[in-house]
Amino acid sequence: QVQLVESGGGLVQPGGSLKLSCRASRIISLYTLMDWYRQAPGKERELVARILKGGTTTHTDSVKGRFTISRDNAKNTVYLQMSGLKPEDTAVYYCHARYGVIDYWGQGTQVTVSS
Repeated sequence: QVQLVESGGGLVQPGGSLKLSCRASRIISLYTLMDWYRQAPGKERELVARILKGGTTTHTDSVKGRFTISRDNAKNTVYLQMSGLKPEDTAVYYCHARYGVIDYWGQGTQVTVSS
């Protein structure tokens, strides 16, 4: 059973930074892709950033230049470095991985951007 455990969420002031971590129970280099989604209250879950097996990354337009997805294969961990945080970034952030044709999700970590 694959497990994804997120950490690093919290309360931060506008303009601040946070780094989310997603530790996987399986070697992450085997995953087809890993990404971060977020879901704000009353809104649909949206893709924030993705890293493919080969290392290619993509970021949704609203976070480009502010967020960066990366991974550490030795630690089986994917990160989301967030800077220049805005109140509209407030959401539960979920780690997702695709292994073959199966999708796995973490439990989510809350990020709140407020003064």
